Amino acid sequence: MTAADIVKDIKNRKYKPLYLLHGEEPYFIDVVSNYIEHHLLPEAEKGFNQTVVYGKDTEMMAVLNAAKRYPMMADYQVVMVKEAQDMKWGKDDDNKKGIDPLLSYLEKPLPSTILVFCYKYGKFDKRKKTYKAIEKNGLIFESAPLYDSKIPAWIEGFISDKGYKINQQASAMLSEYLGNDLSKIANELEKLMLNIAAGQEITLKLVQDNIGISKEYNVFELQTALGKKDVLKVNQIINYFEANPKANPIVLVLGNLNNFFSKVLAYHYVKDKSPQNVAREIGVNPYFVKDYELAGRSYNYSKTMQIISYLREYDLKSKGVESNAPHGELMKELMFKILH
Repeated sequence: MTAADIVKDIKNRKYKPLYLLHGEEPYFIDVVSNYIEHHLLPEAEKGFNQTVVYGKDTEMMAVLNAAKRYPMMADYQVVMVKEAQDMKWGKDDDNKKGIDPLLSYLEKPLPSTILVFCYKYGKFDKRKKTYKAIEKNGLIFESAPLYDSKIPAWIEGFISDKGYKINQQASAMLSEYLGNDLSKIANELEKLMLNIAAGQEITLKLVQDNIGISKEYNVFELQTALGKKDVLKVNQIINYFEANPKANPIVLVLGNLNNFFSKVLAYHYVKDKSPQNVAREIGVNPYFVKDYELAGRSYNYSKTMQIISYLREYDLKSKGVESNAPHGELMKELMFKILH
C-alpha cells in the first residue's frame, strides 16, 4: 500500500484505529500524517478531538491516556505522535515481567480513536510485540527511499497530480541537481508552480529561471565540463561558485560530484554498453547516458577510484579536518587533482 492509497482510504472514511508510519524516507510519512492532521476531522471538531504531540516532548502514558478518551460530540478523535522515534516505547521485552500498558492498548485499541505514530529516519523493529500488535489491529506503512533512477518519474507524477506537465530534460535536471530529497524537490516544485500558469508545461528554462540554477554555472554543467575535461569551463564554474557560495555550498557540490563519479565507476563495470542497458544498470535517466559514456572515456577505472578518494578527502577538509582553507580554494585544488 502506498501513501496515496492510505490517503484515498481516509478520504473515503475508511479508518484504522492504529497507524504506524515508519521508514527512512520522511516525505511519504509527512504526506499521510499531514492529510490526517489537516483533513480527517472537520475544523469545528479539532479543538476537542485532535491531539498532536512530539516524541521528545511527551511520554507514552500521556499518549495512552489521550488515546483512551472518548471523542466529544463526534465519532472519532485523532491522537498523533510526530517524531515518534524520539519517544521511549515501554517494555516490549519477553524477558521482563509485568504488564506493558502500550501493548495492552495496542492489542485492544479504542475504535473511536485514531492513534498515529510517525516514526522517521529508520525502520521500526519488526520483532517487537508492539509492531505485531499494530500490524494485527491497524495499519503499518513503511516509507522507503526511492532509487535515484526513479526520481524523474516521481517528479513527473507529482507534477501531473497538480495538473501540470514537465518535459524529460527538466525532470532529469531537477533530479540530478536536487538529488533524492523528495521534500526539497516537492517544495521547489510548489514554489515554481506558483509562478506559472495552470497547466503550463515546465521546461528546462523554467527550472533554471525559478529554482536558482544558473544556466551556465551549476553543478550539472560542472559535471558535464569535468566529463569533457574542459579545463576552461570547469575553472569558470568554480570561480562562479566561489563568488556565490550561498547558492552553491560546497556540501552540495561535493555530494553531487560523488554521486556522479560513483555512477561513472558503475559504468566501468557494465559489460553491455548499449544506452538503455547502461541507464538501467547505473540507475540514470537515458537522457544522461551520453554524459557518463564521455566521462568513462575521460577517466579510466583507476582514475575514477582516485577521484572518489579525493572527494572523500575534500569533504573532510571542508569540515575543518586537517584544513582551514576557504571553500573556494579547496574546490580549486580538487578540480586540479581531478583533471590532472
